[in-house]
Amino acid sequence: MDYSMYPKRVYACIDMKSFYASCAAVEMKLDPLTCYLAVVGNTEASGSVVLAASPMLKKDFNIKTGSRHYEIPRGAGIHIVNPNMRHFMQMSVEITKLYWRYVPPEFVHTYSVDESFLRLDKVESLWGSPEKIAQMIQDDMMKEYGLYCTIGIGPNPLMSKLALDLESKKAASGIARWEYSDVQSKLWPVRPLSEMWGIGRRVEKRLNRMGIFTIGELANHRLDTLEKEFGILGNQLYYHAWGIDHSDLSGAAVTQKQAQVSYGKSQILMRDYKDPKEVKHVILEMCEDVAKRARDAKKAGRTISLGIGYSKDEGGGGFSREKSIEVPTNITQEIYEVCLLLFNEFYEKDRTVRQISITLSKIVSDANMQLDLFNEKKAKQIQLGYVMDSIRNKYGSKSLLRAVSYTPAGTAVHRSTLIGGHKA
Repeated sequence: MDYSMYPKRVYACIDMKSFYASCAAVEMKLDPLTCYLAVVGNTEASGSVVLAASPMLKKDFNIKTGSRHYEIPRGAGIHIVNPNMRHFMQMSVEITKLYWRYVPPEFVHTYSVDESFLRLDKVESLWGSPEKIAQMIQDDMMKEYGLYCTIGIGPNPLMSKLALDLESKKAASGIARWEYSDVQSKLWPVRPLSEMWGIGRRVEKRLNRMGIFTIGELANHRLDTLEKEFGILGNQLYYHAWGIDHSDLSGAAVTQKQAQVSYGKSQILMRDYKDPKEVKHVILEMCEDVAKRARDAKKAGRTISLGIGYSKDEGGGGFSREKSIEVPTNITQEIYEVCLLLFNEFYEKDRTVRQISITLSKIVSDANMQLDLFNEKKAKQIQLGYVMDSIRNKYGSKSLLRAVSYTPAGTAVHRSTLIGGHKA
């Protein structure tokens, strides 16, 4: 591969080490690296999911993200706390401001609450080598916030992310730098394939069926075969295996906002729902939420998807199905009726529901919604939706709720007190 024809910039990918757990630990004046601490969705619910765990809790007790509250041993100096989403978000903002000391805001790309990309090749004359800048950021992070971070450095965003995931998180310094010359020795031996950023379990299985088990085997597979099997994704997989990434996360590329292609809502229920009637109550609440998001954006959609996840105590599983309608909609009742059809058709009798997701896609402008000559109520339904939204936007989501939200099955009242799905 001739790398001279590809961009060679300098990117740093920065990951906050166990961010949620570390923020909670610092707030309690504990050392994030040595304490035993778990952040759970709800400390009062034994089945609540572990959202984050401190490094030592992972190492000594094998408690990690996705574990359950009841799996955490009691005592042994283990702290179990609720998430403080407002605090986490504030800390994320402060950390971004810290990055701005070293690079202009347009050279910072926030990938998630606890992970960011920084372009460094334009500021080396000010601060020194990329490794020196990384060390300065680590020192400032520890000194000012008591938080640890690991940093990967590379000639493009992909390589910096791979350096982070595959080396810096294990390095004593928490810093690793990869160049194109490192691809064959450091990236190609990686297996299983899902260890590489961008390859999920399903893609890994398909590649395995093609006789591809390492990144090196992927890089040396025929490109036309990969494109035939995966389409444009096959092209991306091939070039990523060679460490090639054309992304430029600085300047206009960061600030440009792409049109939203769907509006969705997903939630893991705080208890088992064994009664289908109760499940339908939650579905109605969620349809209201999805419809409001679409209306707020002056959009409507033609395809409605419903996903149902069954309790892991019963073997898990579930279904995800969709149905397209002729005329786009953002009316709650119309979305709900489609969801009911899907639920009644695919729900397995007597199964316990623990997760629900609803998505409205095939998005168009709400100007494309058509009135029905044979349905005089439709115009009123459209108008009523926007009026209800204006009240909620002014006085809060809890100011106007459906009656089902005040039944034992309802979740909207509780969710109105949350930020990002967790306690504020």
